[in-house]
Amino acid sequence: MNTPVTPLRPRAESEAARLPPLLARAEHLAGTVLLGEHGRRRAGQGDDFWQYRPVQPGDSRRMIDWRRSGRSDAQFVRQREWQIAQSVMLWVDPAASMRFASDSGLPDKADRARLLALASAILLIRGGERVGLTGGALPPRRGQVQIARLTEALMQDSDEDYASPDMAGLLPHGRAVLVSDFMGDLTGLRGALTAAADRGVRGVLYQVLDPAEEVFPYSGRTIFESIGGTMAHETLKAGDLRDRYLERLAERKAELASLCSVTGWRYGCHHTSGSAQSALLWLYRALDGGIGA
Repeated sequence: MNTPVTPLRPRAESEAARLPPLLARAEHLAGTVLLGEHGRRRAGQGDDFWQYRPVQPGDSRRMIDWRRSGRSDAQFVRQREWQIAQSVMLWVDPAASMRFASDSGLPDKADRARLLALASAILLIRGGERVGLTGGALPPRRGQVQIARLTEALMQDSDEDYASPDMAGLLPHGRAVLVSDFMGDLTGLRGALTAAADRGVRGVLYQVLDPAEEVFPYSGRTIFESIGGTMAHETLKAGDLRDRYLERLAERKAELASLCSVTGWRYGCHHTSGSAQSALLWLYRALDGGIGA
């Protein structure tokens, strides 16, 4: 009896359809950036004991130090210096303000932020780094399974208009990337970066903006409403607000840059109308060469 053979093309299309579109695009974007060999592993370096930490979700049983765990009711993982130095934690703003796009031909800010964060994670993991998410839900790990977990976690949205980064789970002397429009209250961000700097954590603040947010192309009667629908403002002369808005935006950017300067972080700004490839290259280089871990 002959076994029917499934045509190759439908099978391939079926498999491709199961791959999340974000992951497919991030894989493609990462593949366009030729950065050479990356990673900070060197023979003889980083084997010194660093600390014990409690077991976290995602840790395998073989990582547990049973001798240390036997002296208490909790289980502990023994971390070495290289595990700290090669850990990068990501936070991508999930708030409603990120779901803004001024034109149907442009990606919204959330889409671009997630794409850049995930493509960065792919490059970092391929280079030997461990990548996780802040907040403690996804500890830093390597491997394709971790990339899939990052993809799923990054797709989660929040109903809040604006969000502040949750910096739980940061490892001392590690690195971090925070991607947002940073249009909300900065109180939480100031505290988060100060606390991170006190623990020796360095990283990148990457501000993602829609081009309309840079030029304020509005005039006449206009209703401004938050994406989350909790705030609205109507004006008959939107053009009269332009100079004041642009001044406040410039002040916000200057404040972010100053905050990074005093904490040892890097600040960058990207517009969704710009090249994702160029943005990824800048972000990766800022992490690779611009920050001491």
